[in-house]
Amino acid sequence: MKNIVLFGPPGAGKGTQAEMLKLKYKLIHISTGDVFRFNIKNETELGLMAKSFMDRGELVPDEVTIDMLEAEVRKNPQANGFIFDGFPRTESQAKALDVFLEKNNTDINGMVALEVPENLLVERLLNRGLTSGRSDDQDEGKIRNRFHEYETKTAVLKDYYQNQNKYFGVDGVGSIEEITQRLEEVIDQL
Repeated sequence: MKNIVLFGPPGAGKGTQAEMLKLKYKLIHISTGDVFRFNIKNETELGLMAKSFMDRGELVPDEVTIDMLEAEVRKNPQANGFIFDGFPRTESQAKALDVFLEKNNTDINGMVALEVPENLLVERLLNRGLTSGRSDDQDEGKIRNRFHEYETKTAVLKDYYQNQNKYFGVDGVGSIEEITQRLEEVIDQL
C-alpha cells in the first residue's frame, strides 16, 4: 500500500496533480477541500461548521477534519493506497493520521510538497476565483490570510516529516506535465 501526503500552500496545484497521480498509481484521492465543499453545498451540519471557519480564512478544527478523513478511508477498504490532499494540516492531525494508519497496518510513505512562490500563488488563486465561484479565491485579503495560516500552522509539517526522512520538496512551477513528471520521479522511489 502506498500512502502519499500531497502538500503545498493554497493554489500550488495539489488537486490537479492528485488527479494525474491517482490514475497512474491506482490510489484513492481524498481531498478534504472537496469533502468540505460537498458538505457546504448540501448544508450539512459539518458543512455549515466548516464554512464558518473557511469564510474567515481559518482552518477547520482538527477533530472535525480527522473524523471526516477516517470515515473516507474506511469507505475504501480494498484501496491500493491514498493520496491525502489538504490533510494533514497540523502536527496533531499528522500524529492522528499515523496512529489511524498504524491500526490499519500501514503508514505514510512520504510527504511530497509542491513548492511555489507566494506571488504566483496569489495570481493563480485570483484567476481560479474568477471561474470557480469560490468566495475564498476572490478576495486577496482572505488569500493572504490563508497563506499566513499555512505558514504558521501547516508548514511545520515539513519538519515533522523531515524528521522521519519522509519529506520531498518538488518544484511546483511549470506545465502540469512537467510538474507531474517531477512528482512521479519522487513517488517511484517511495
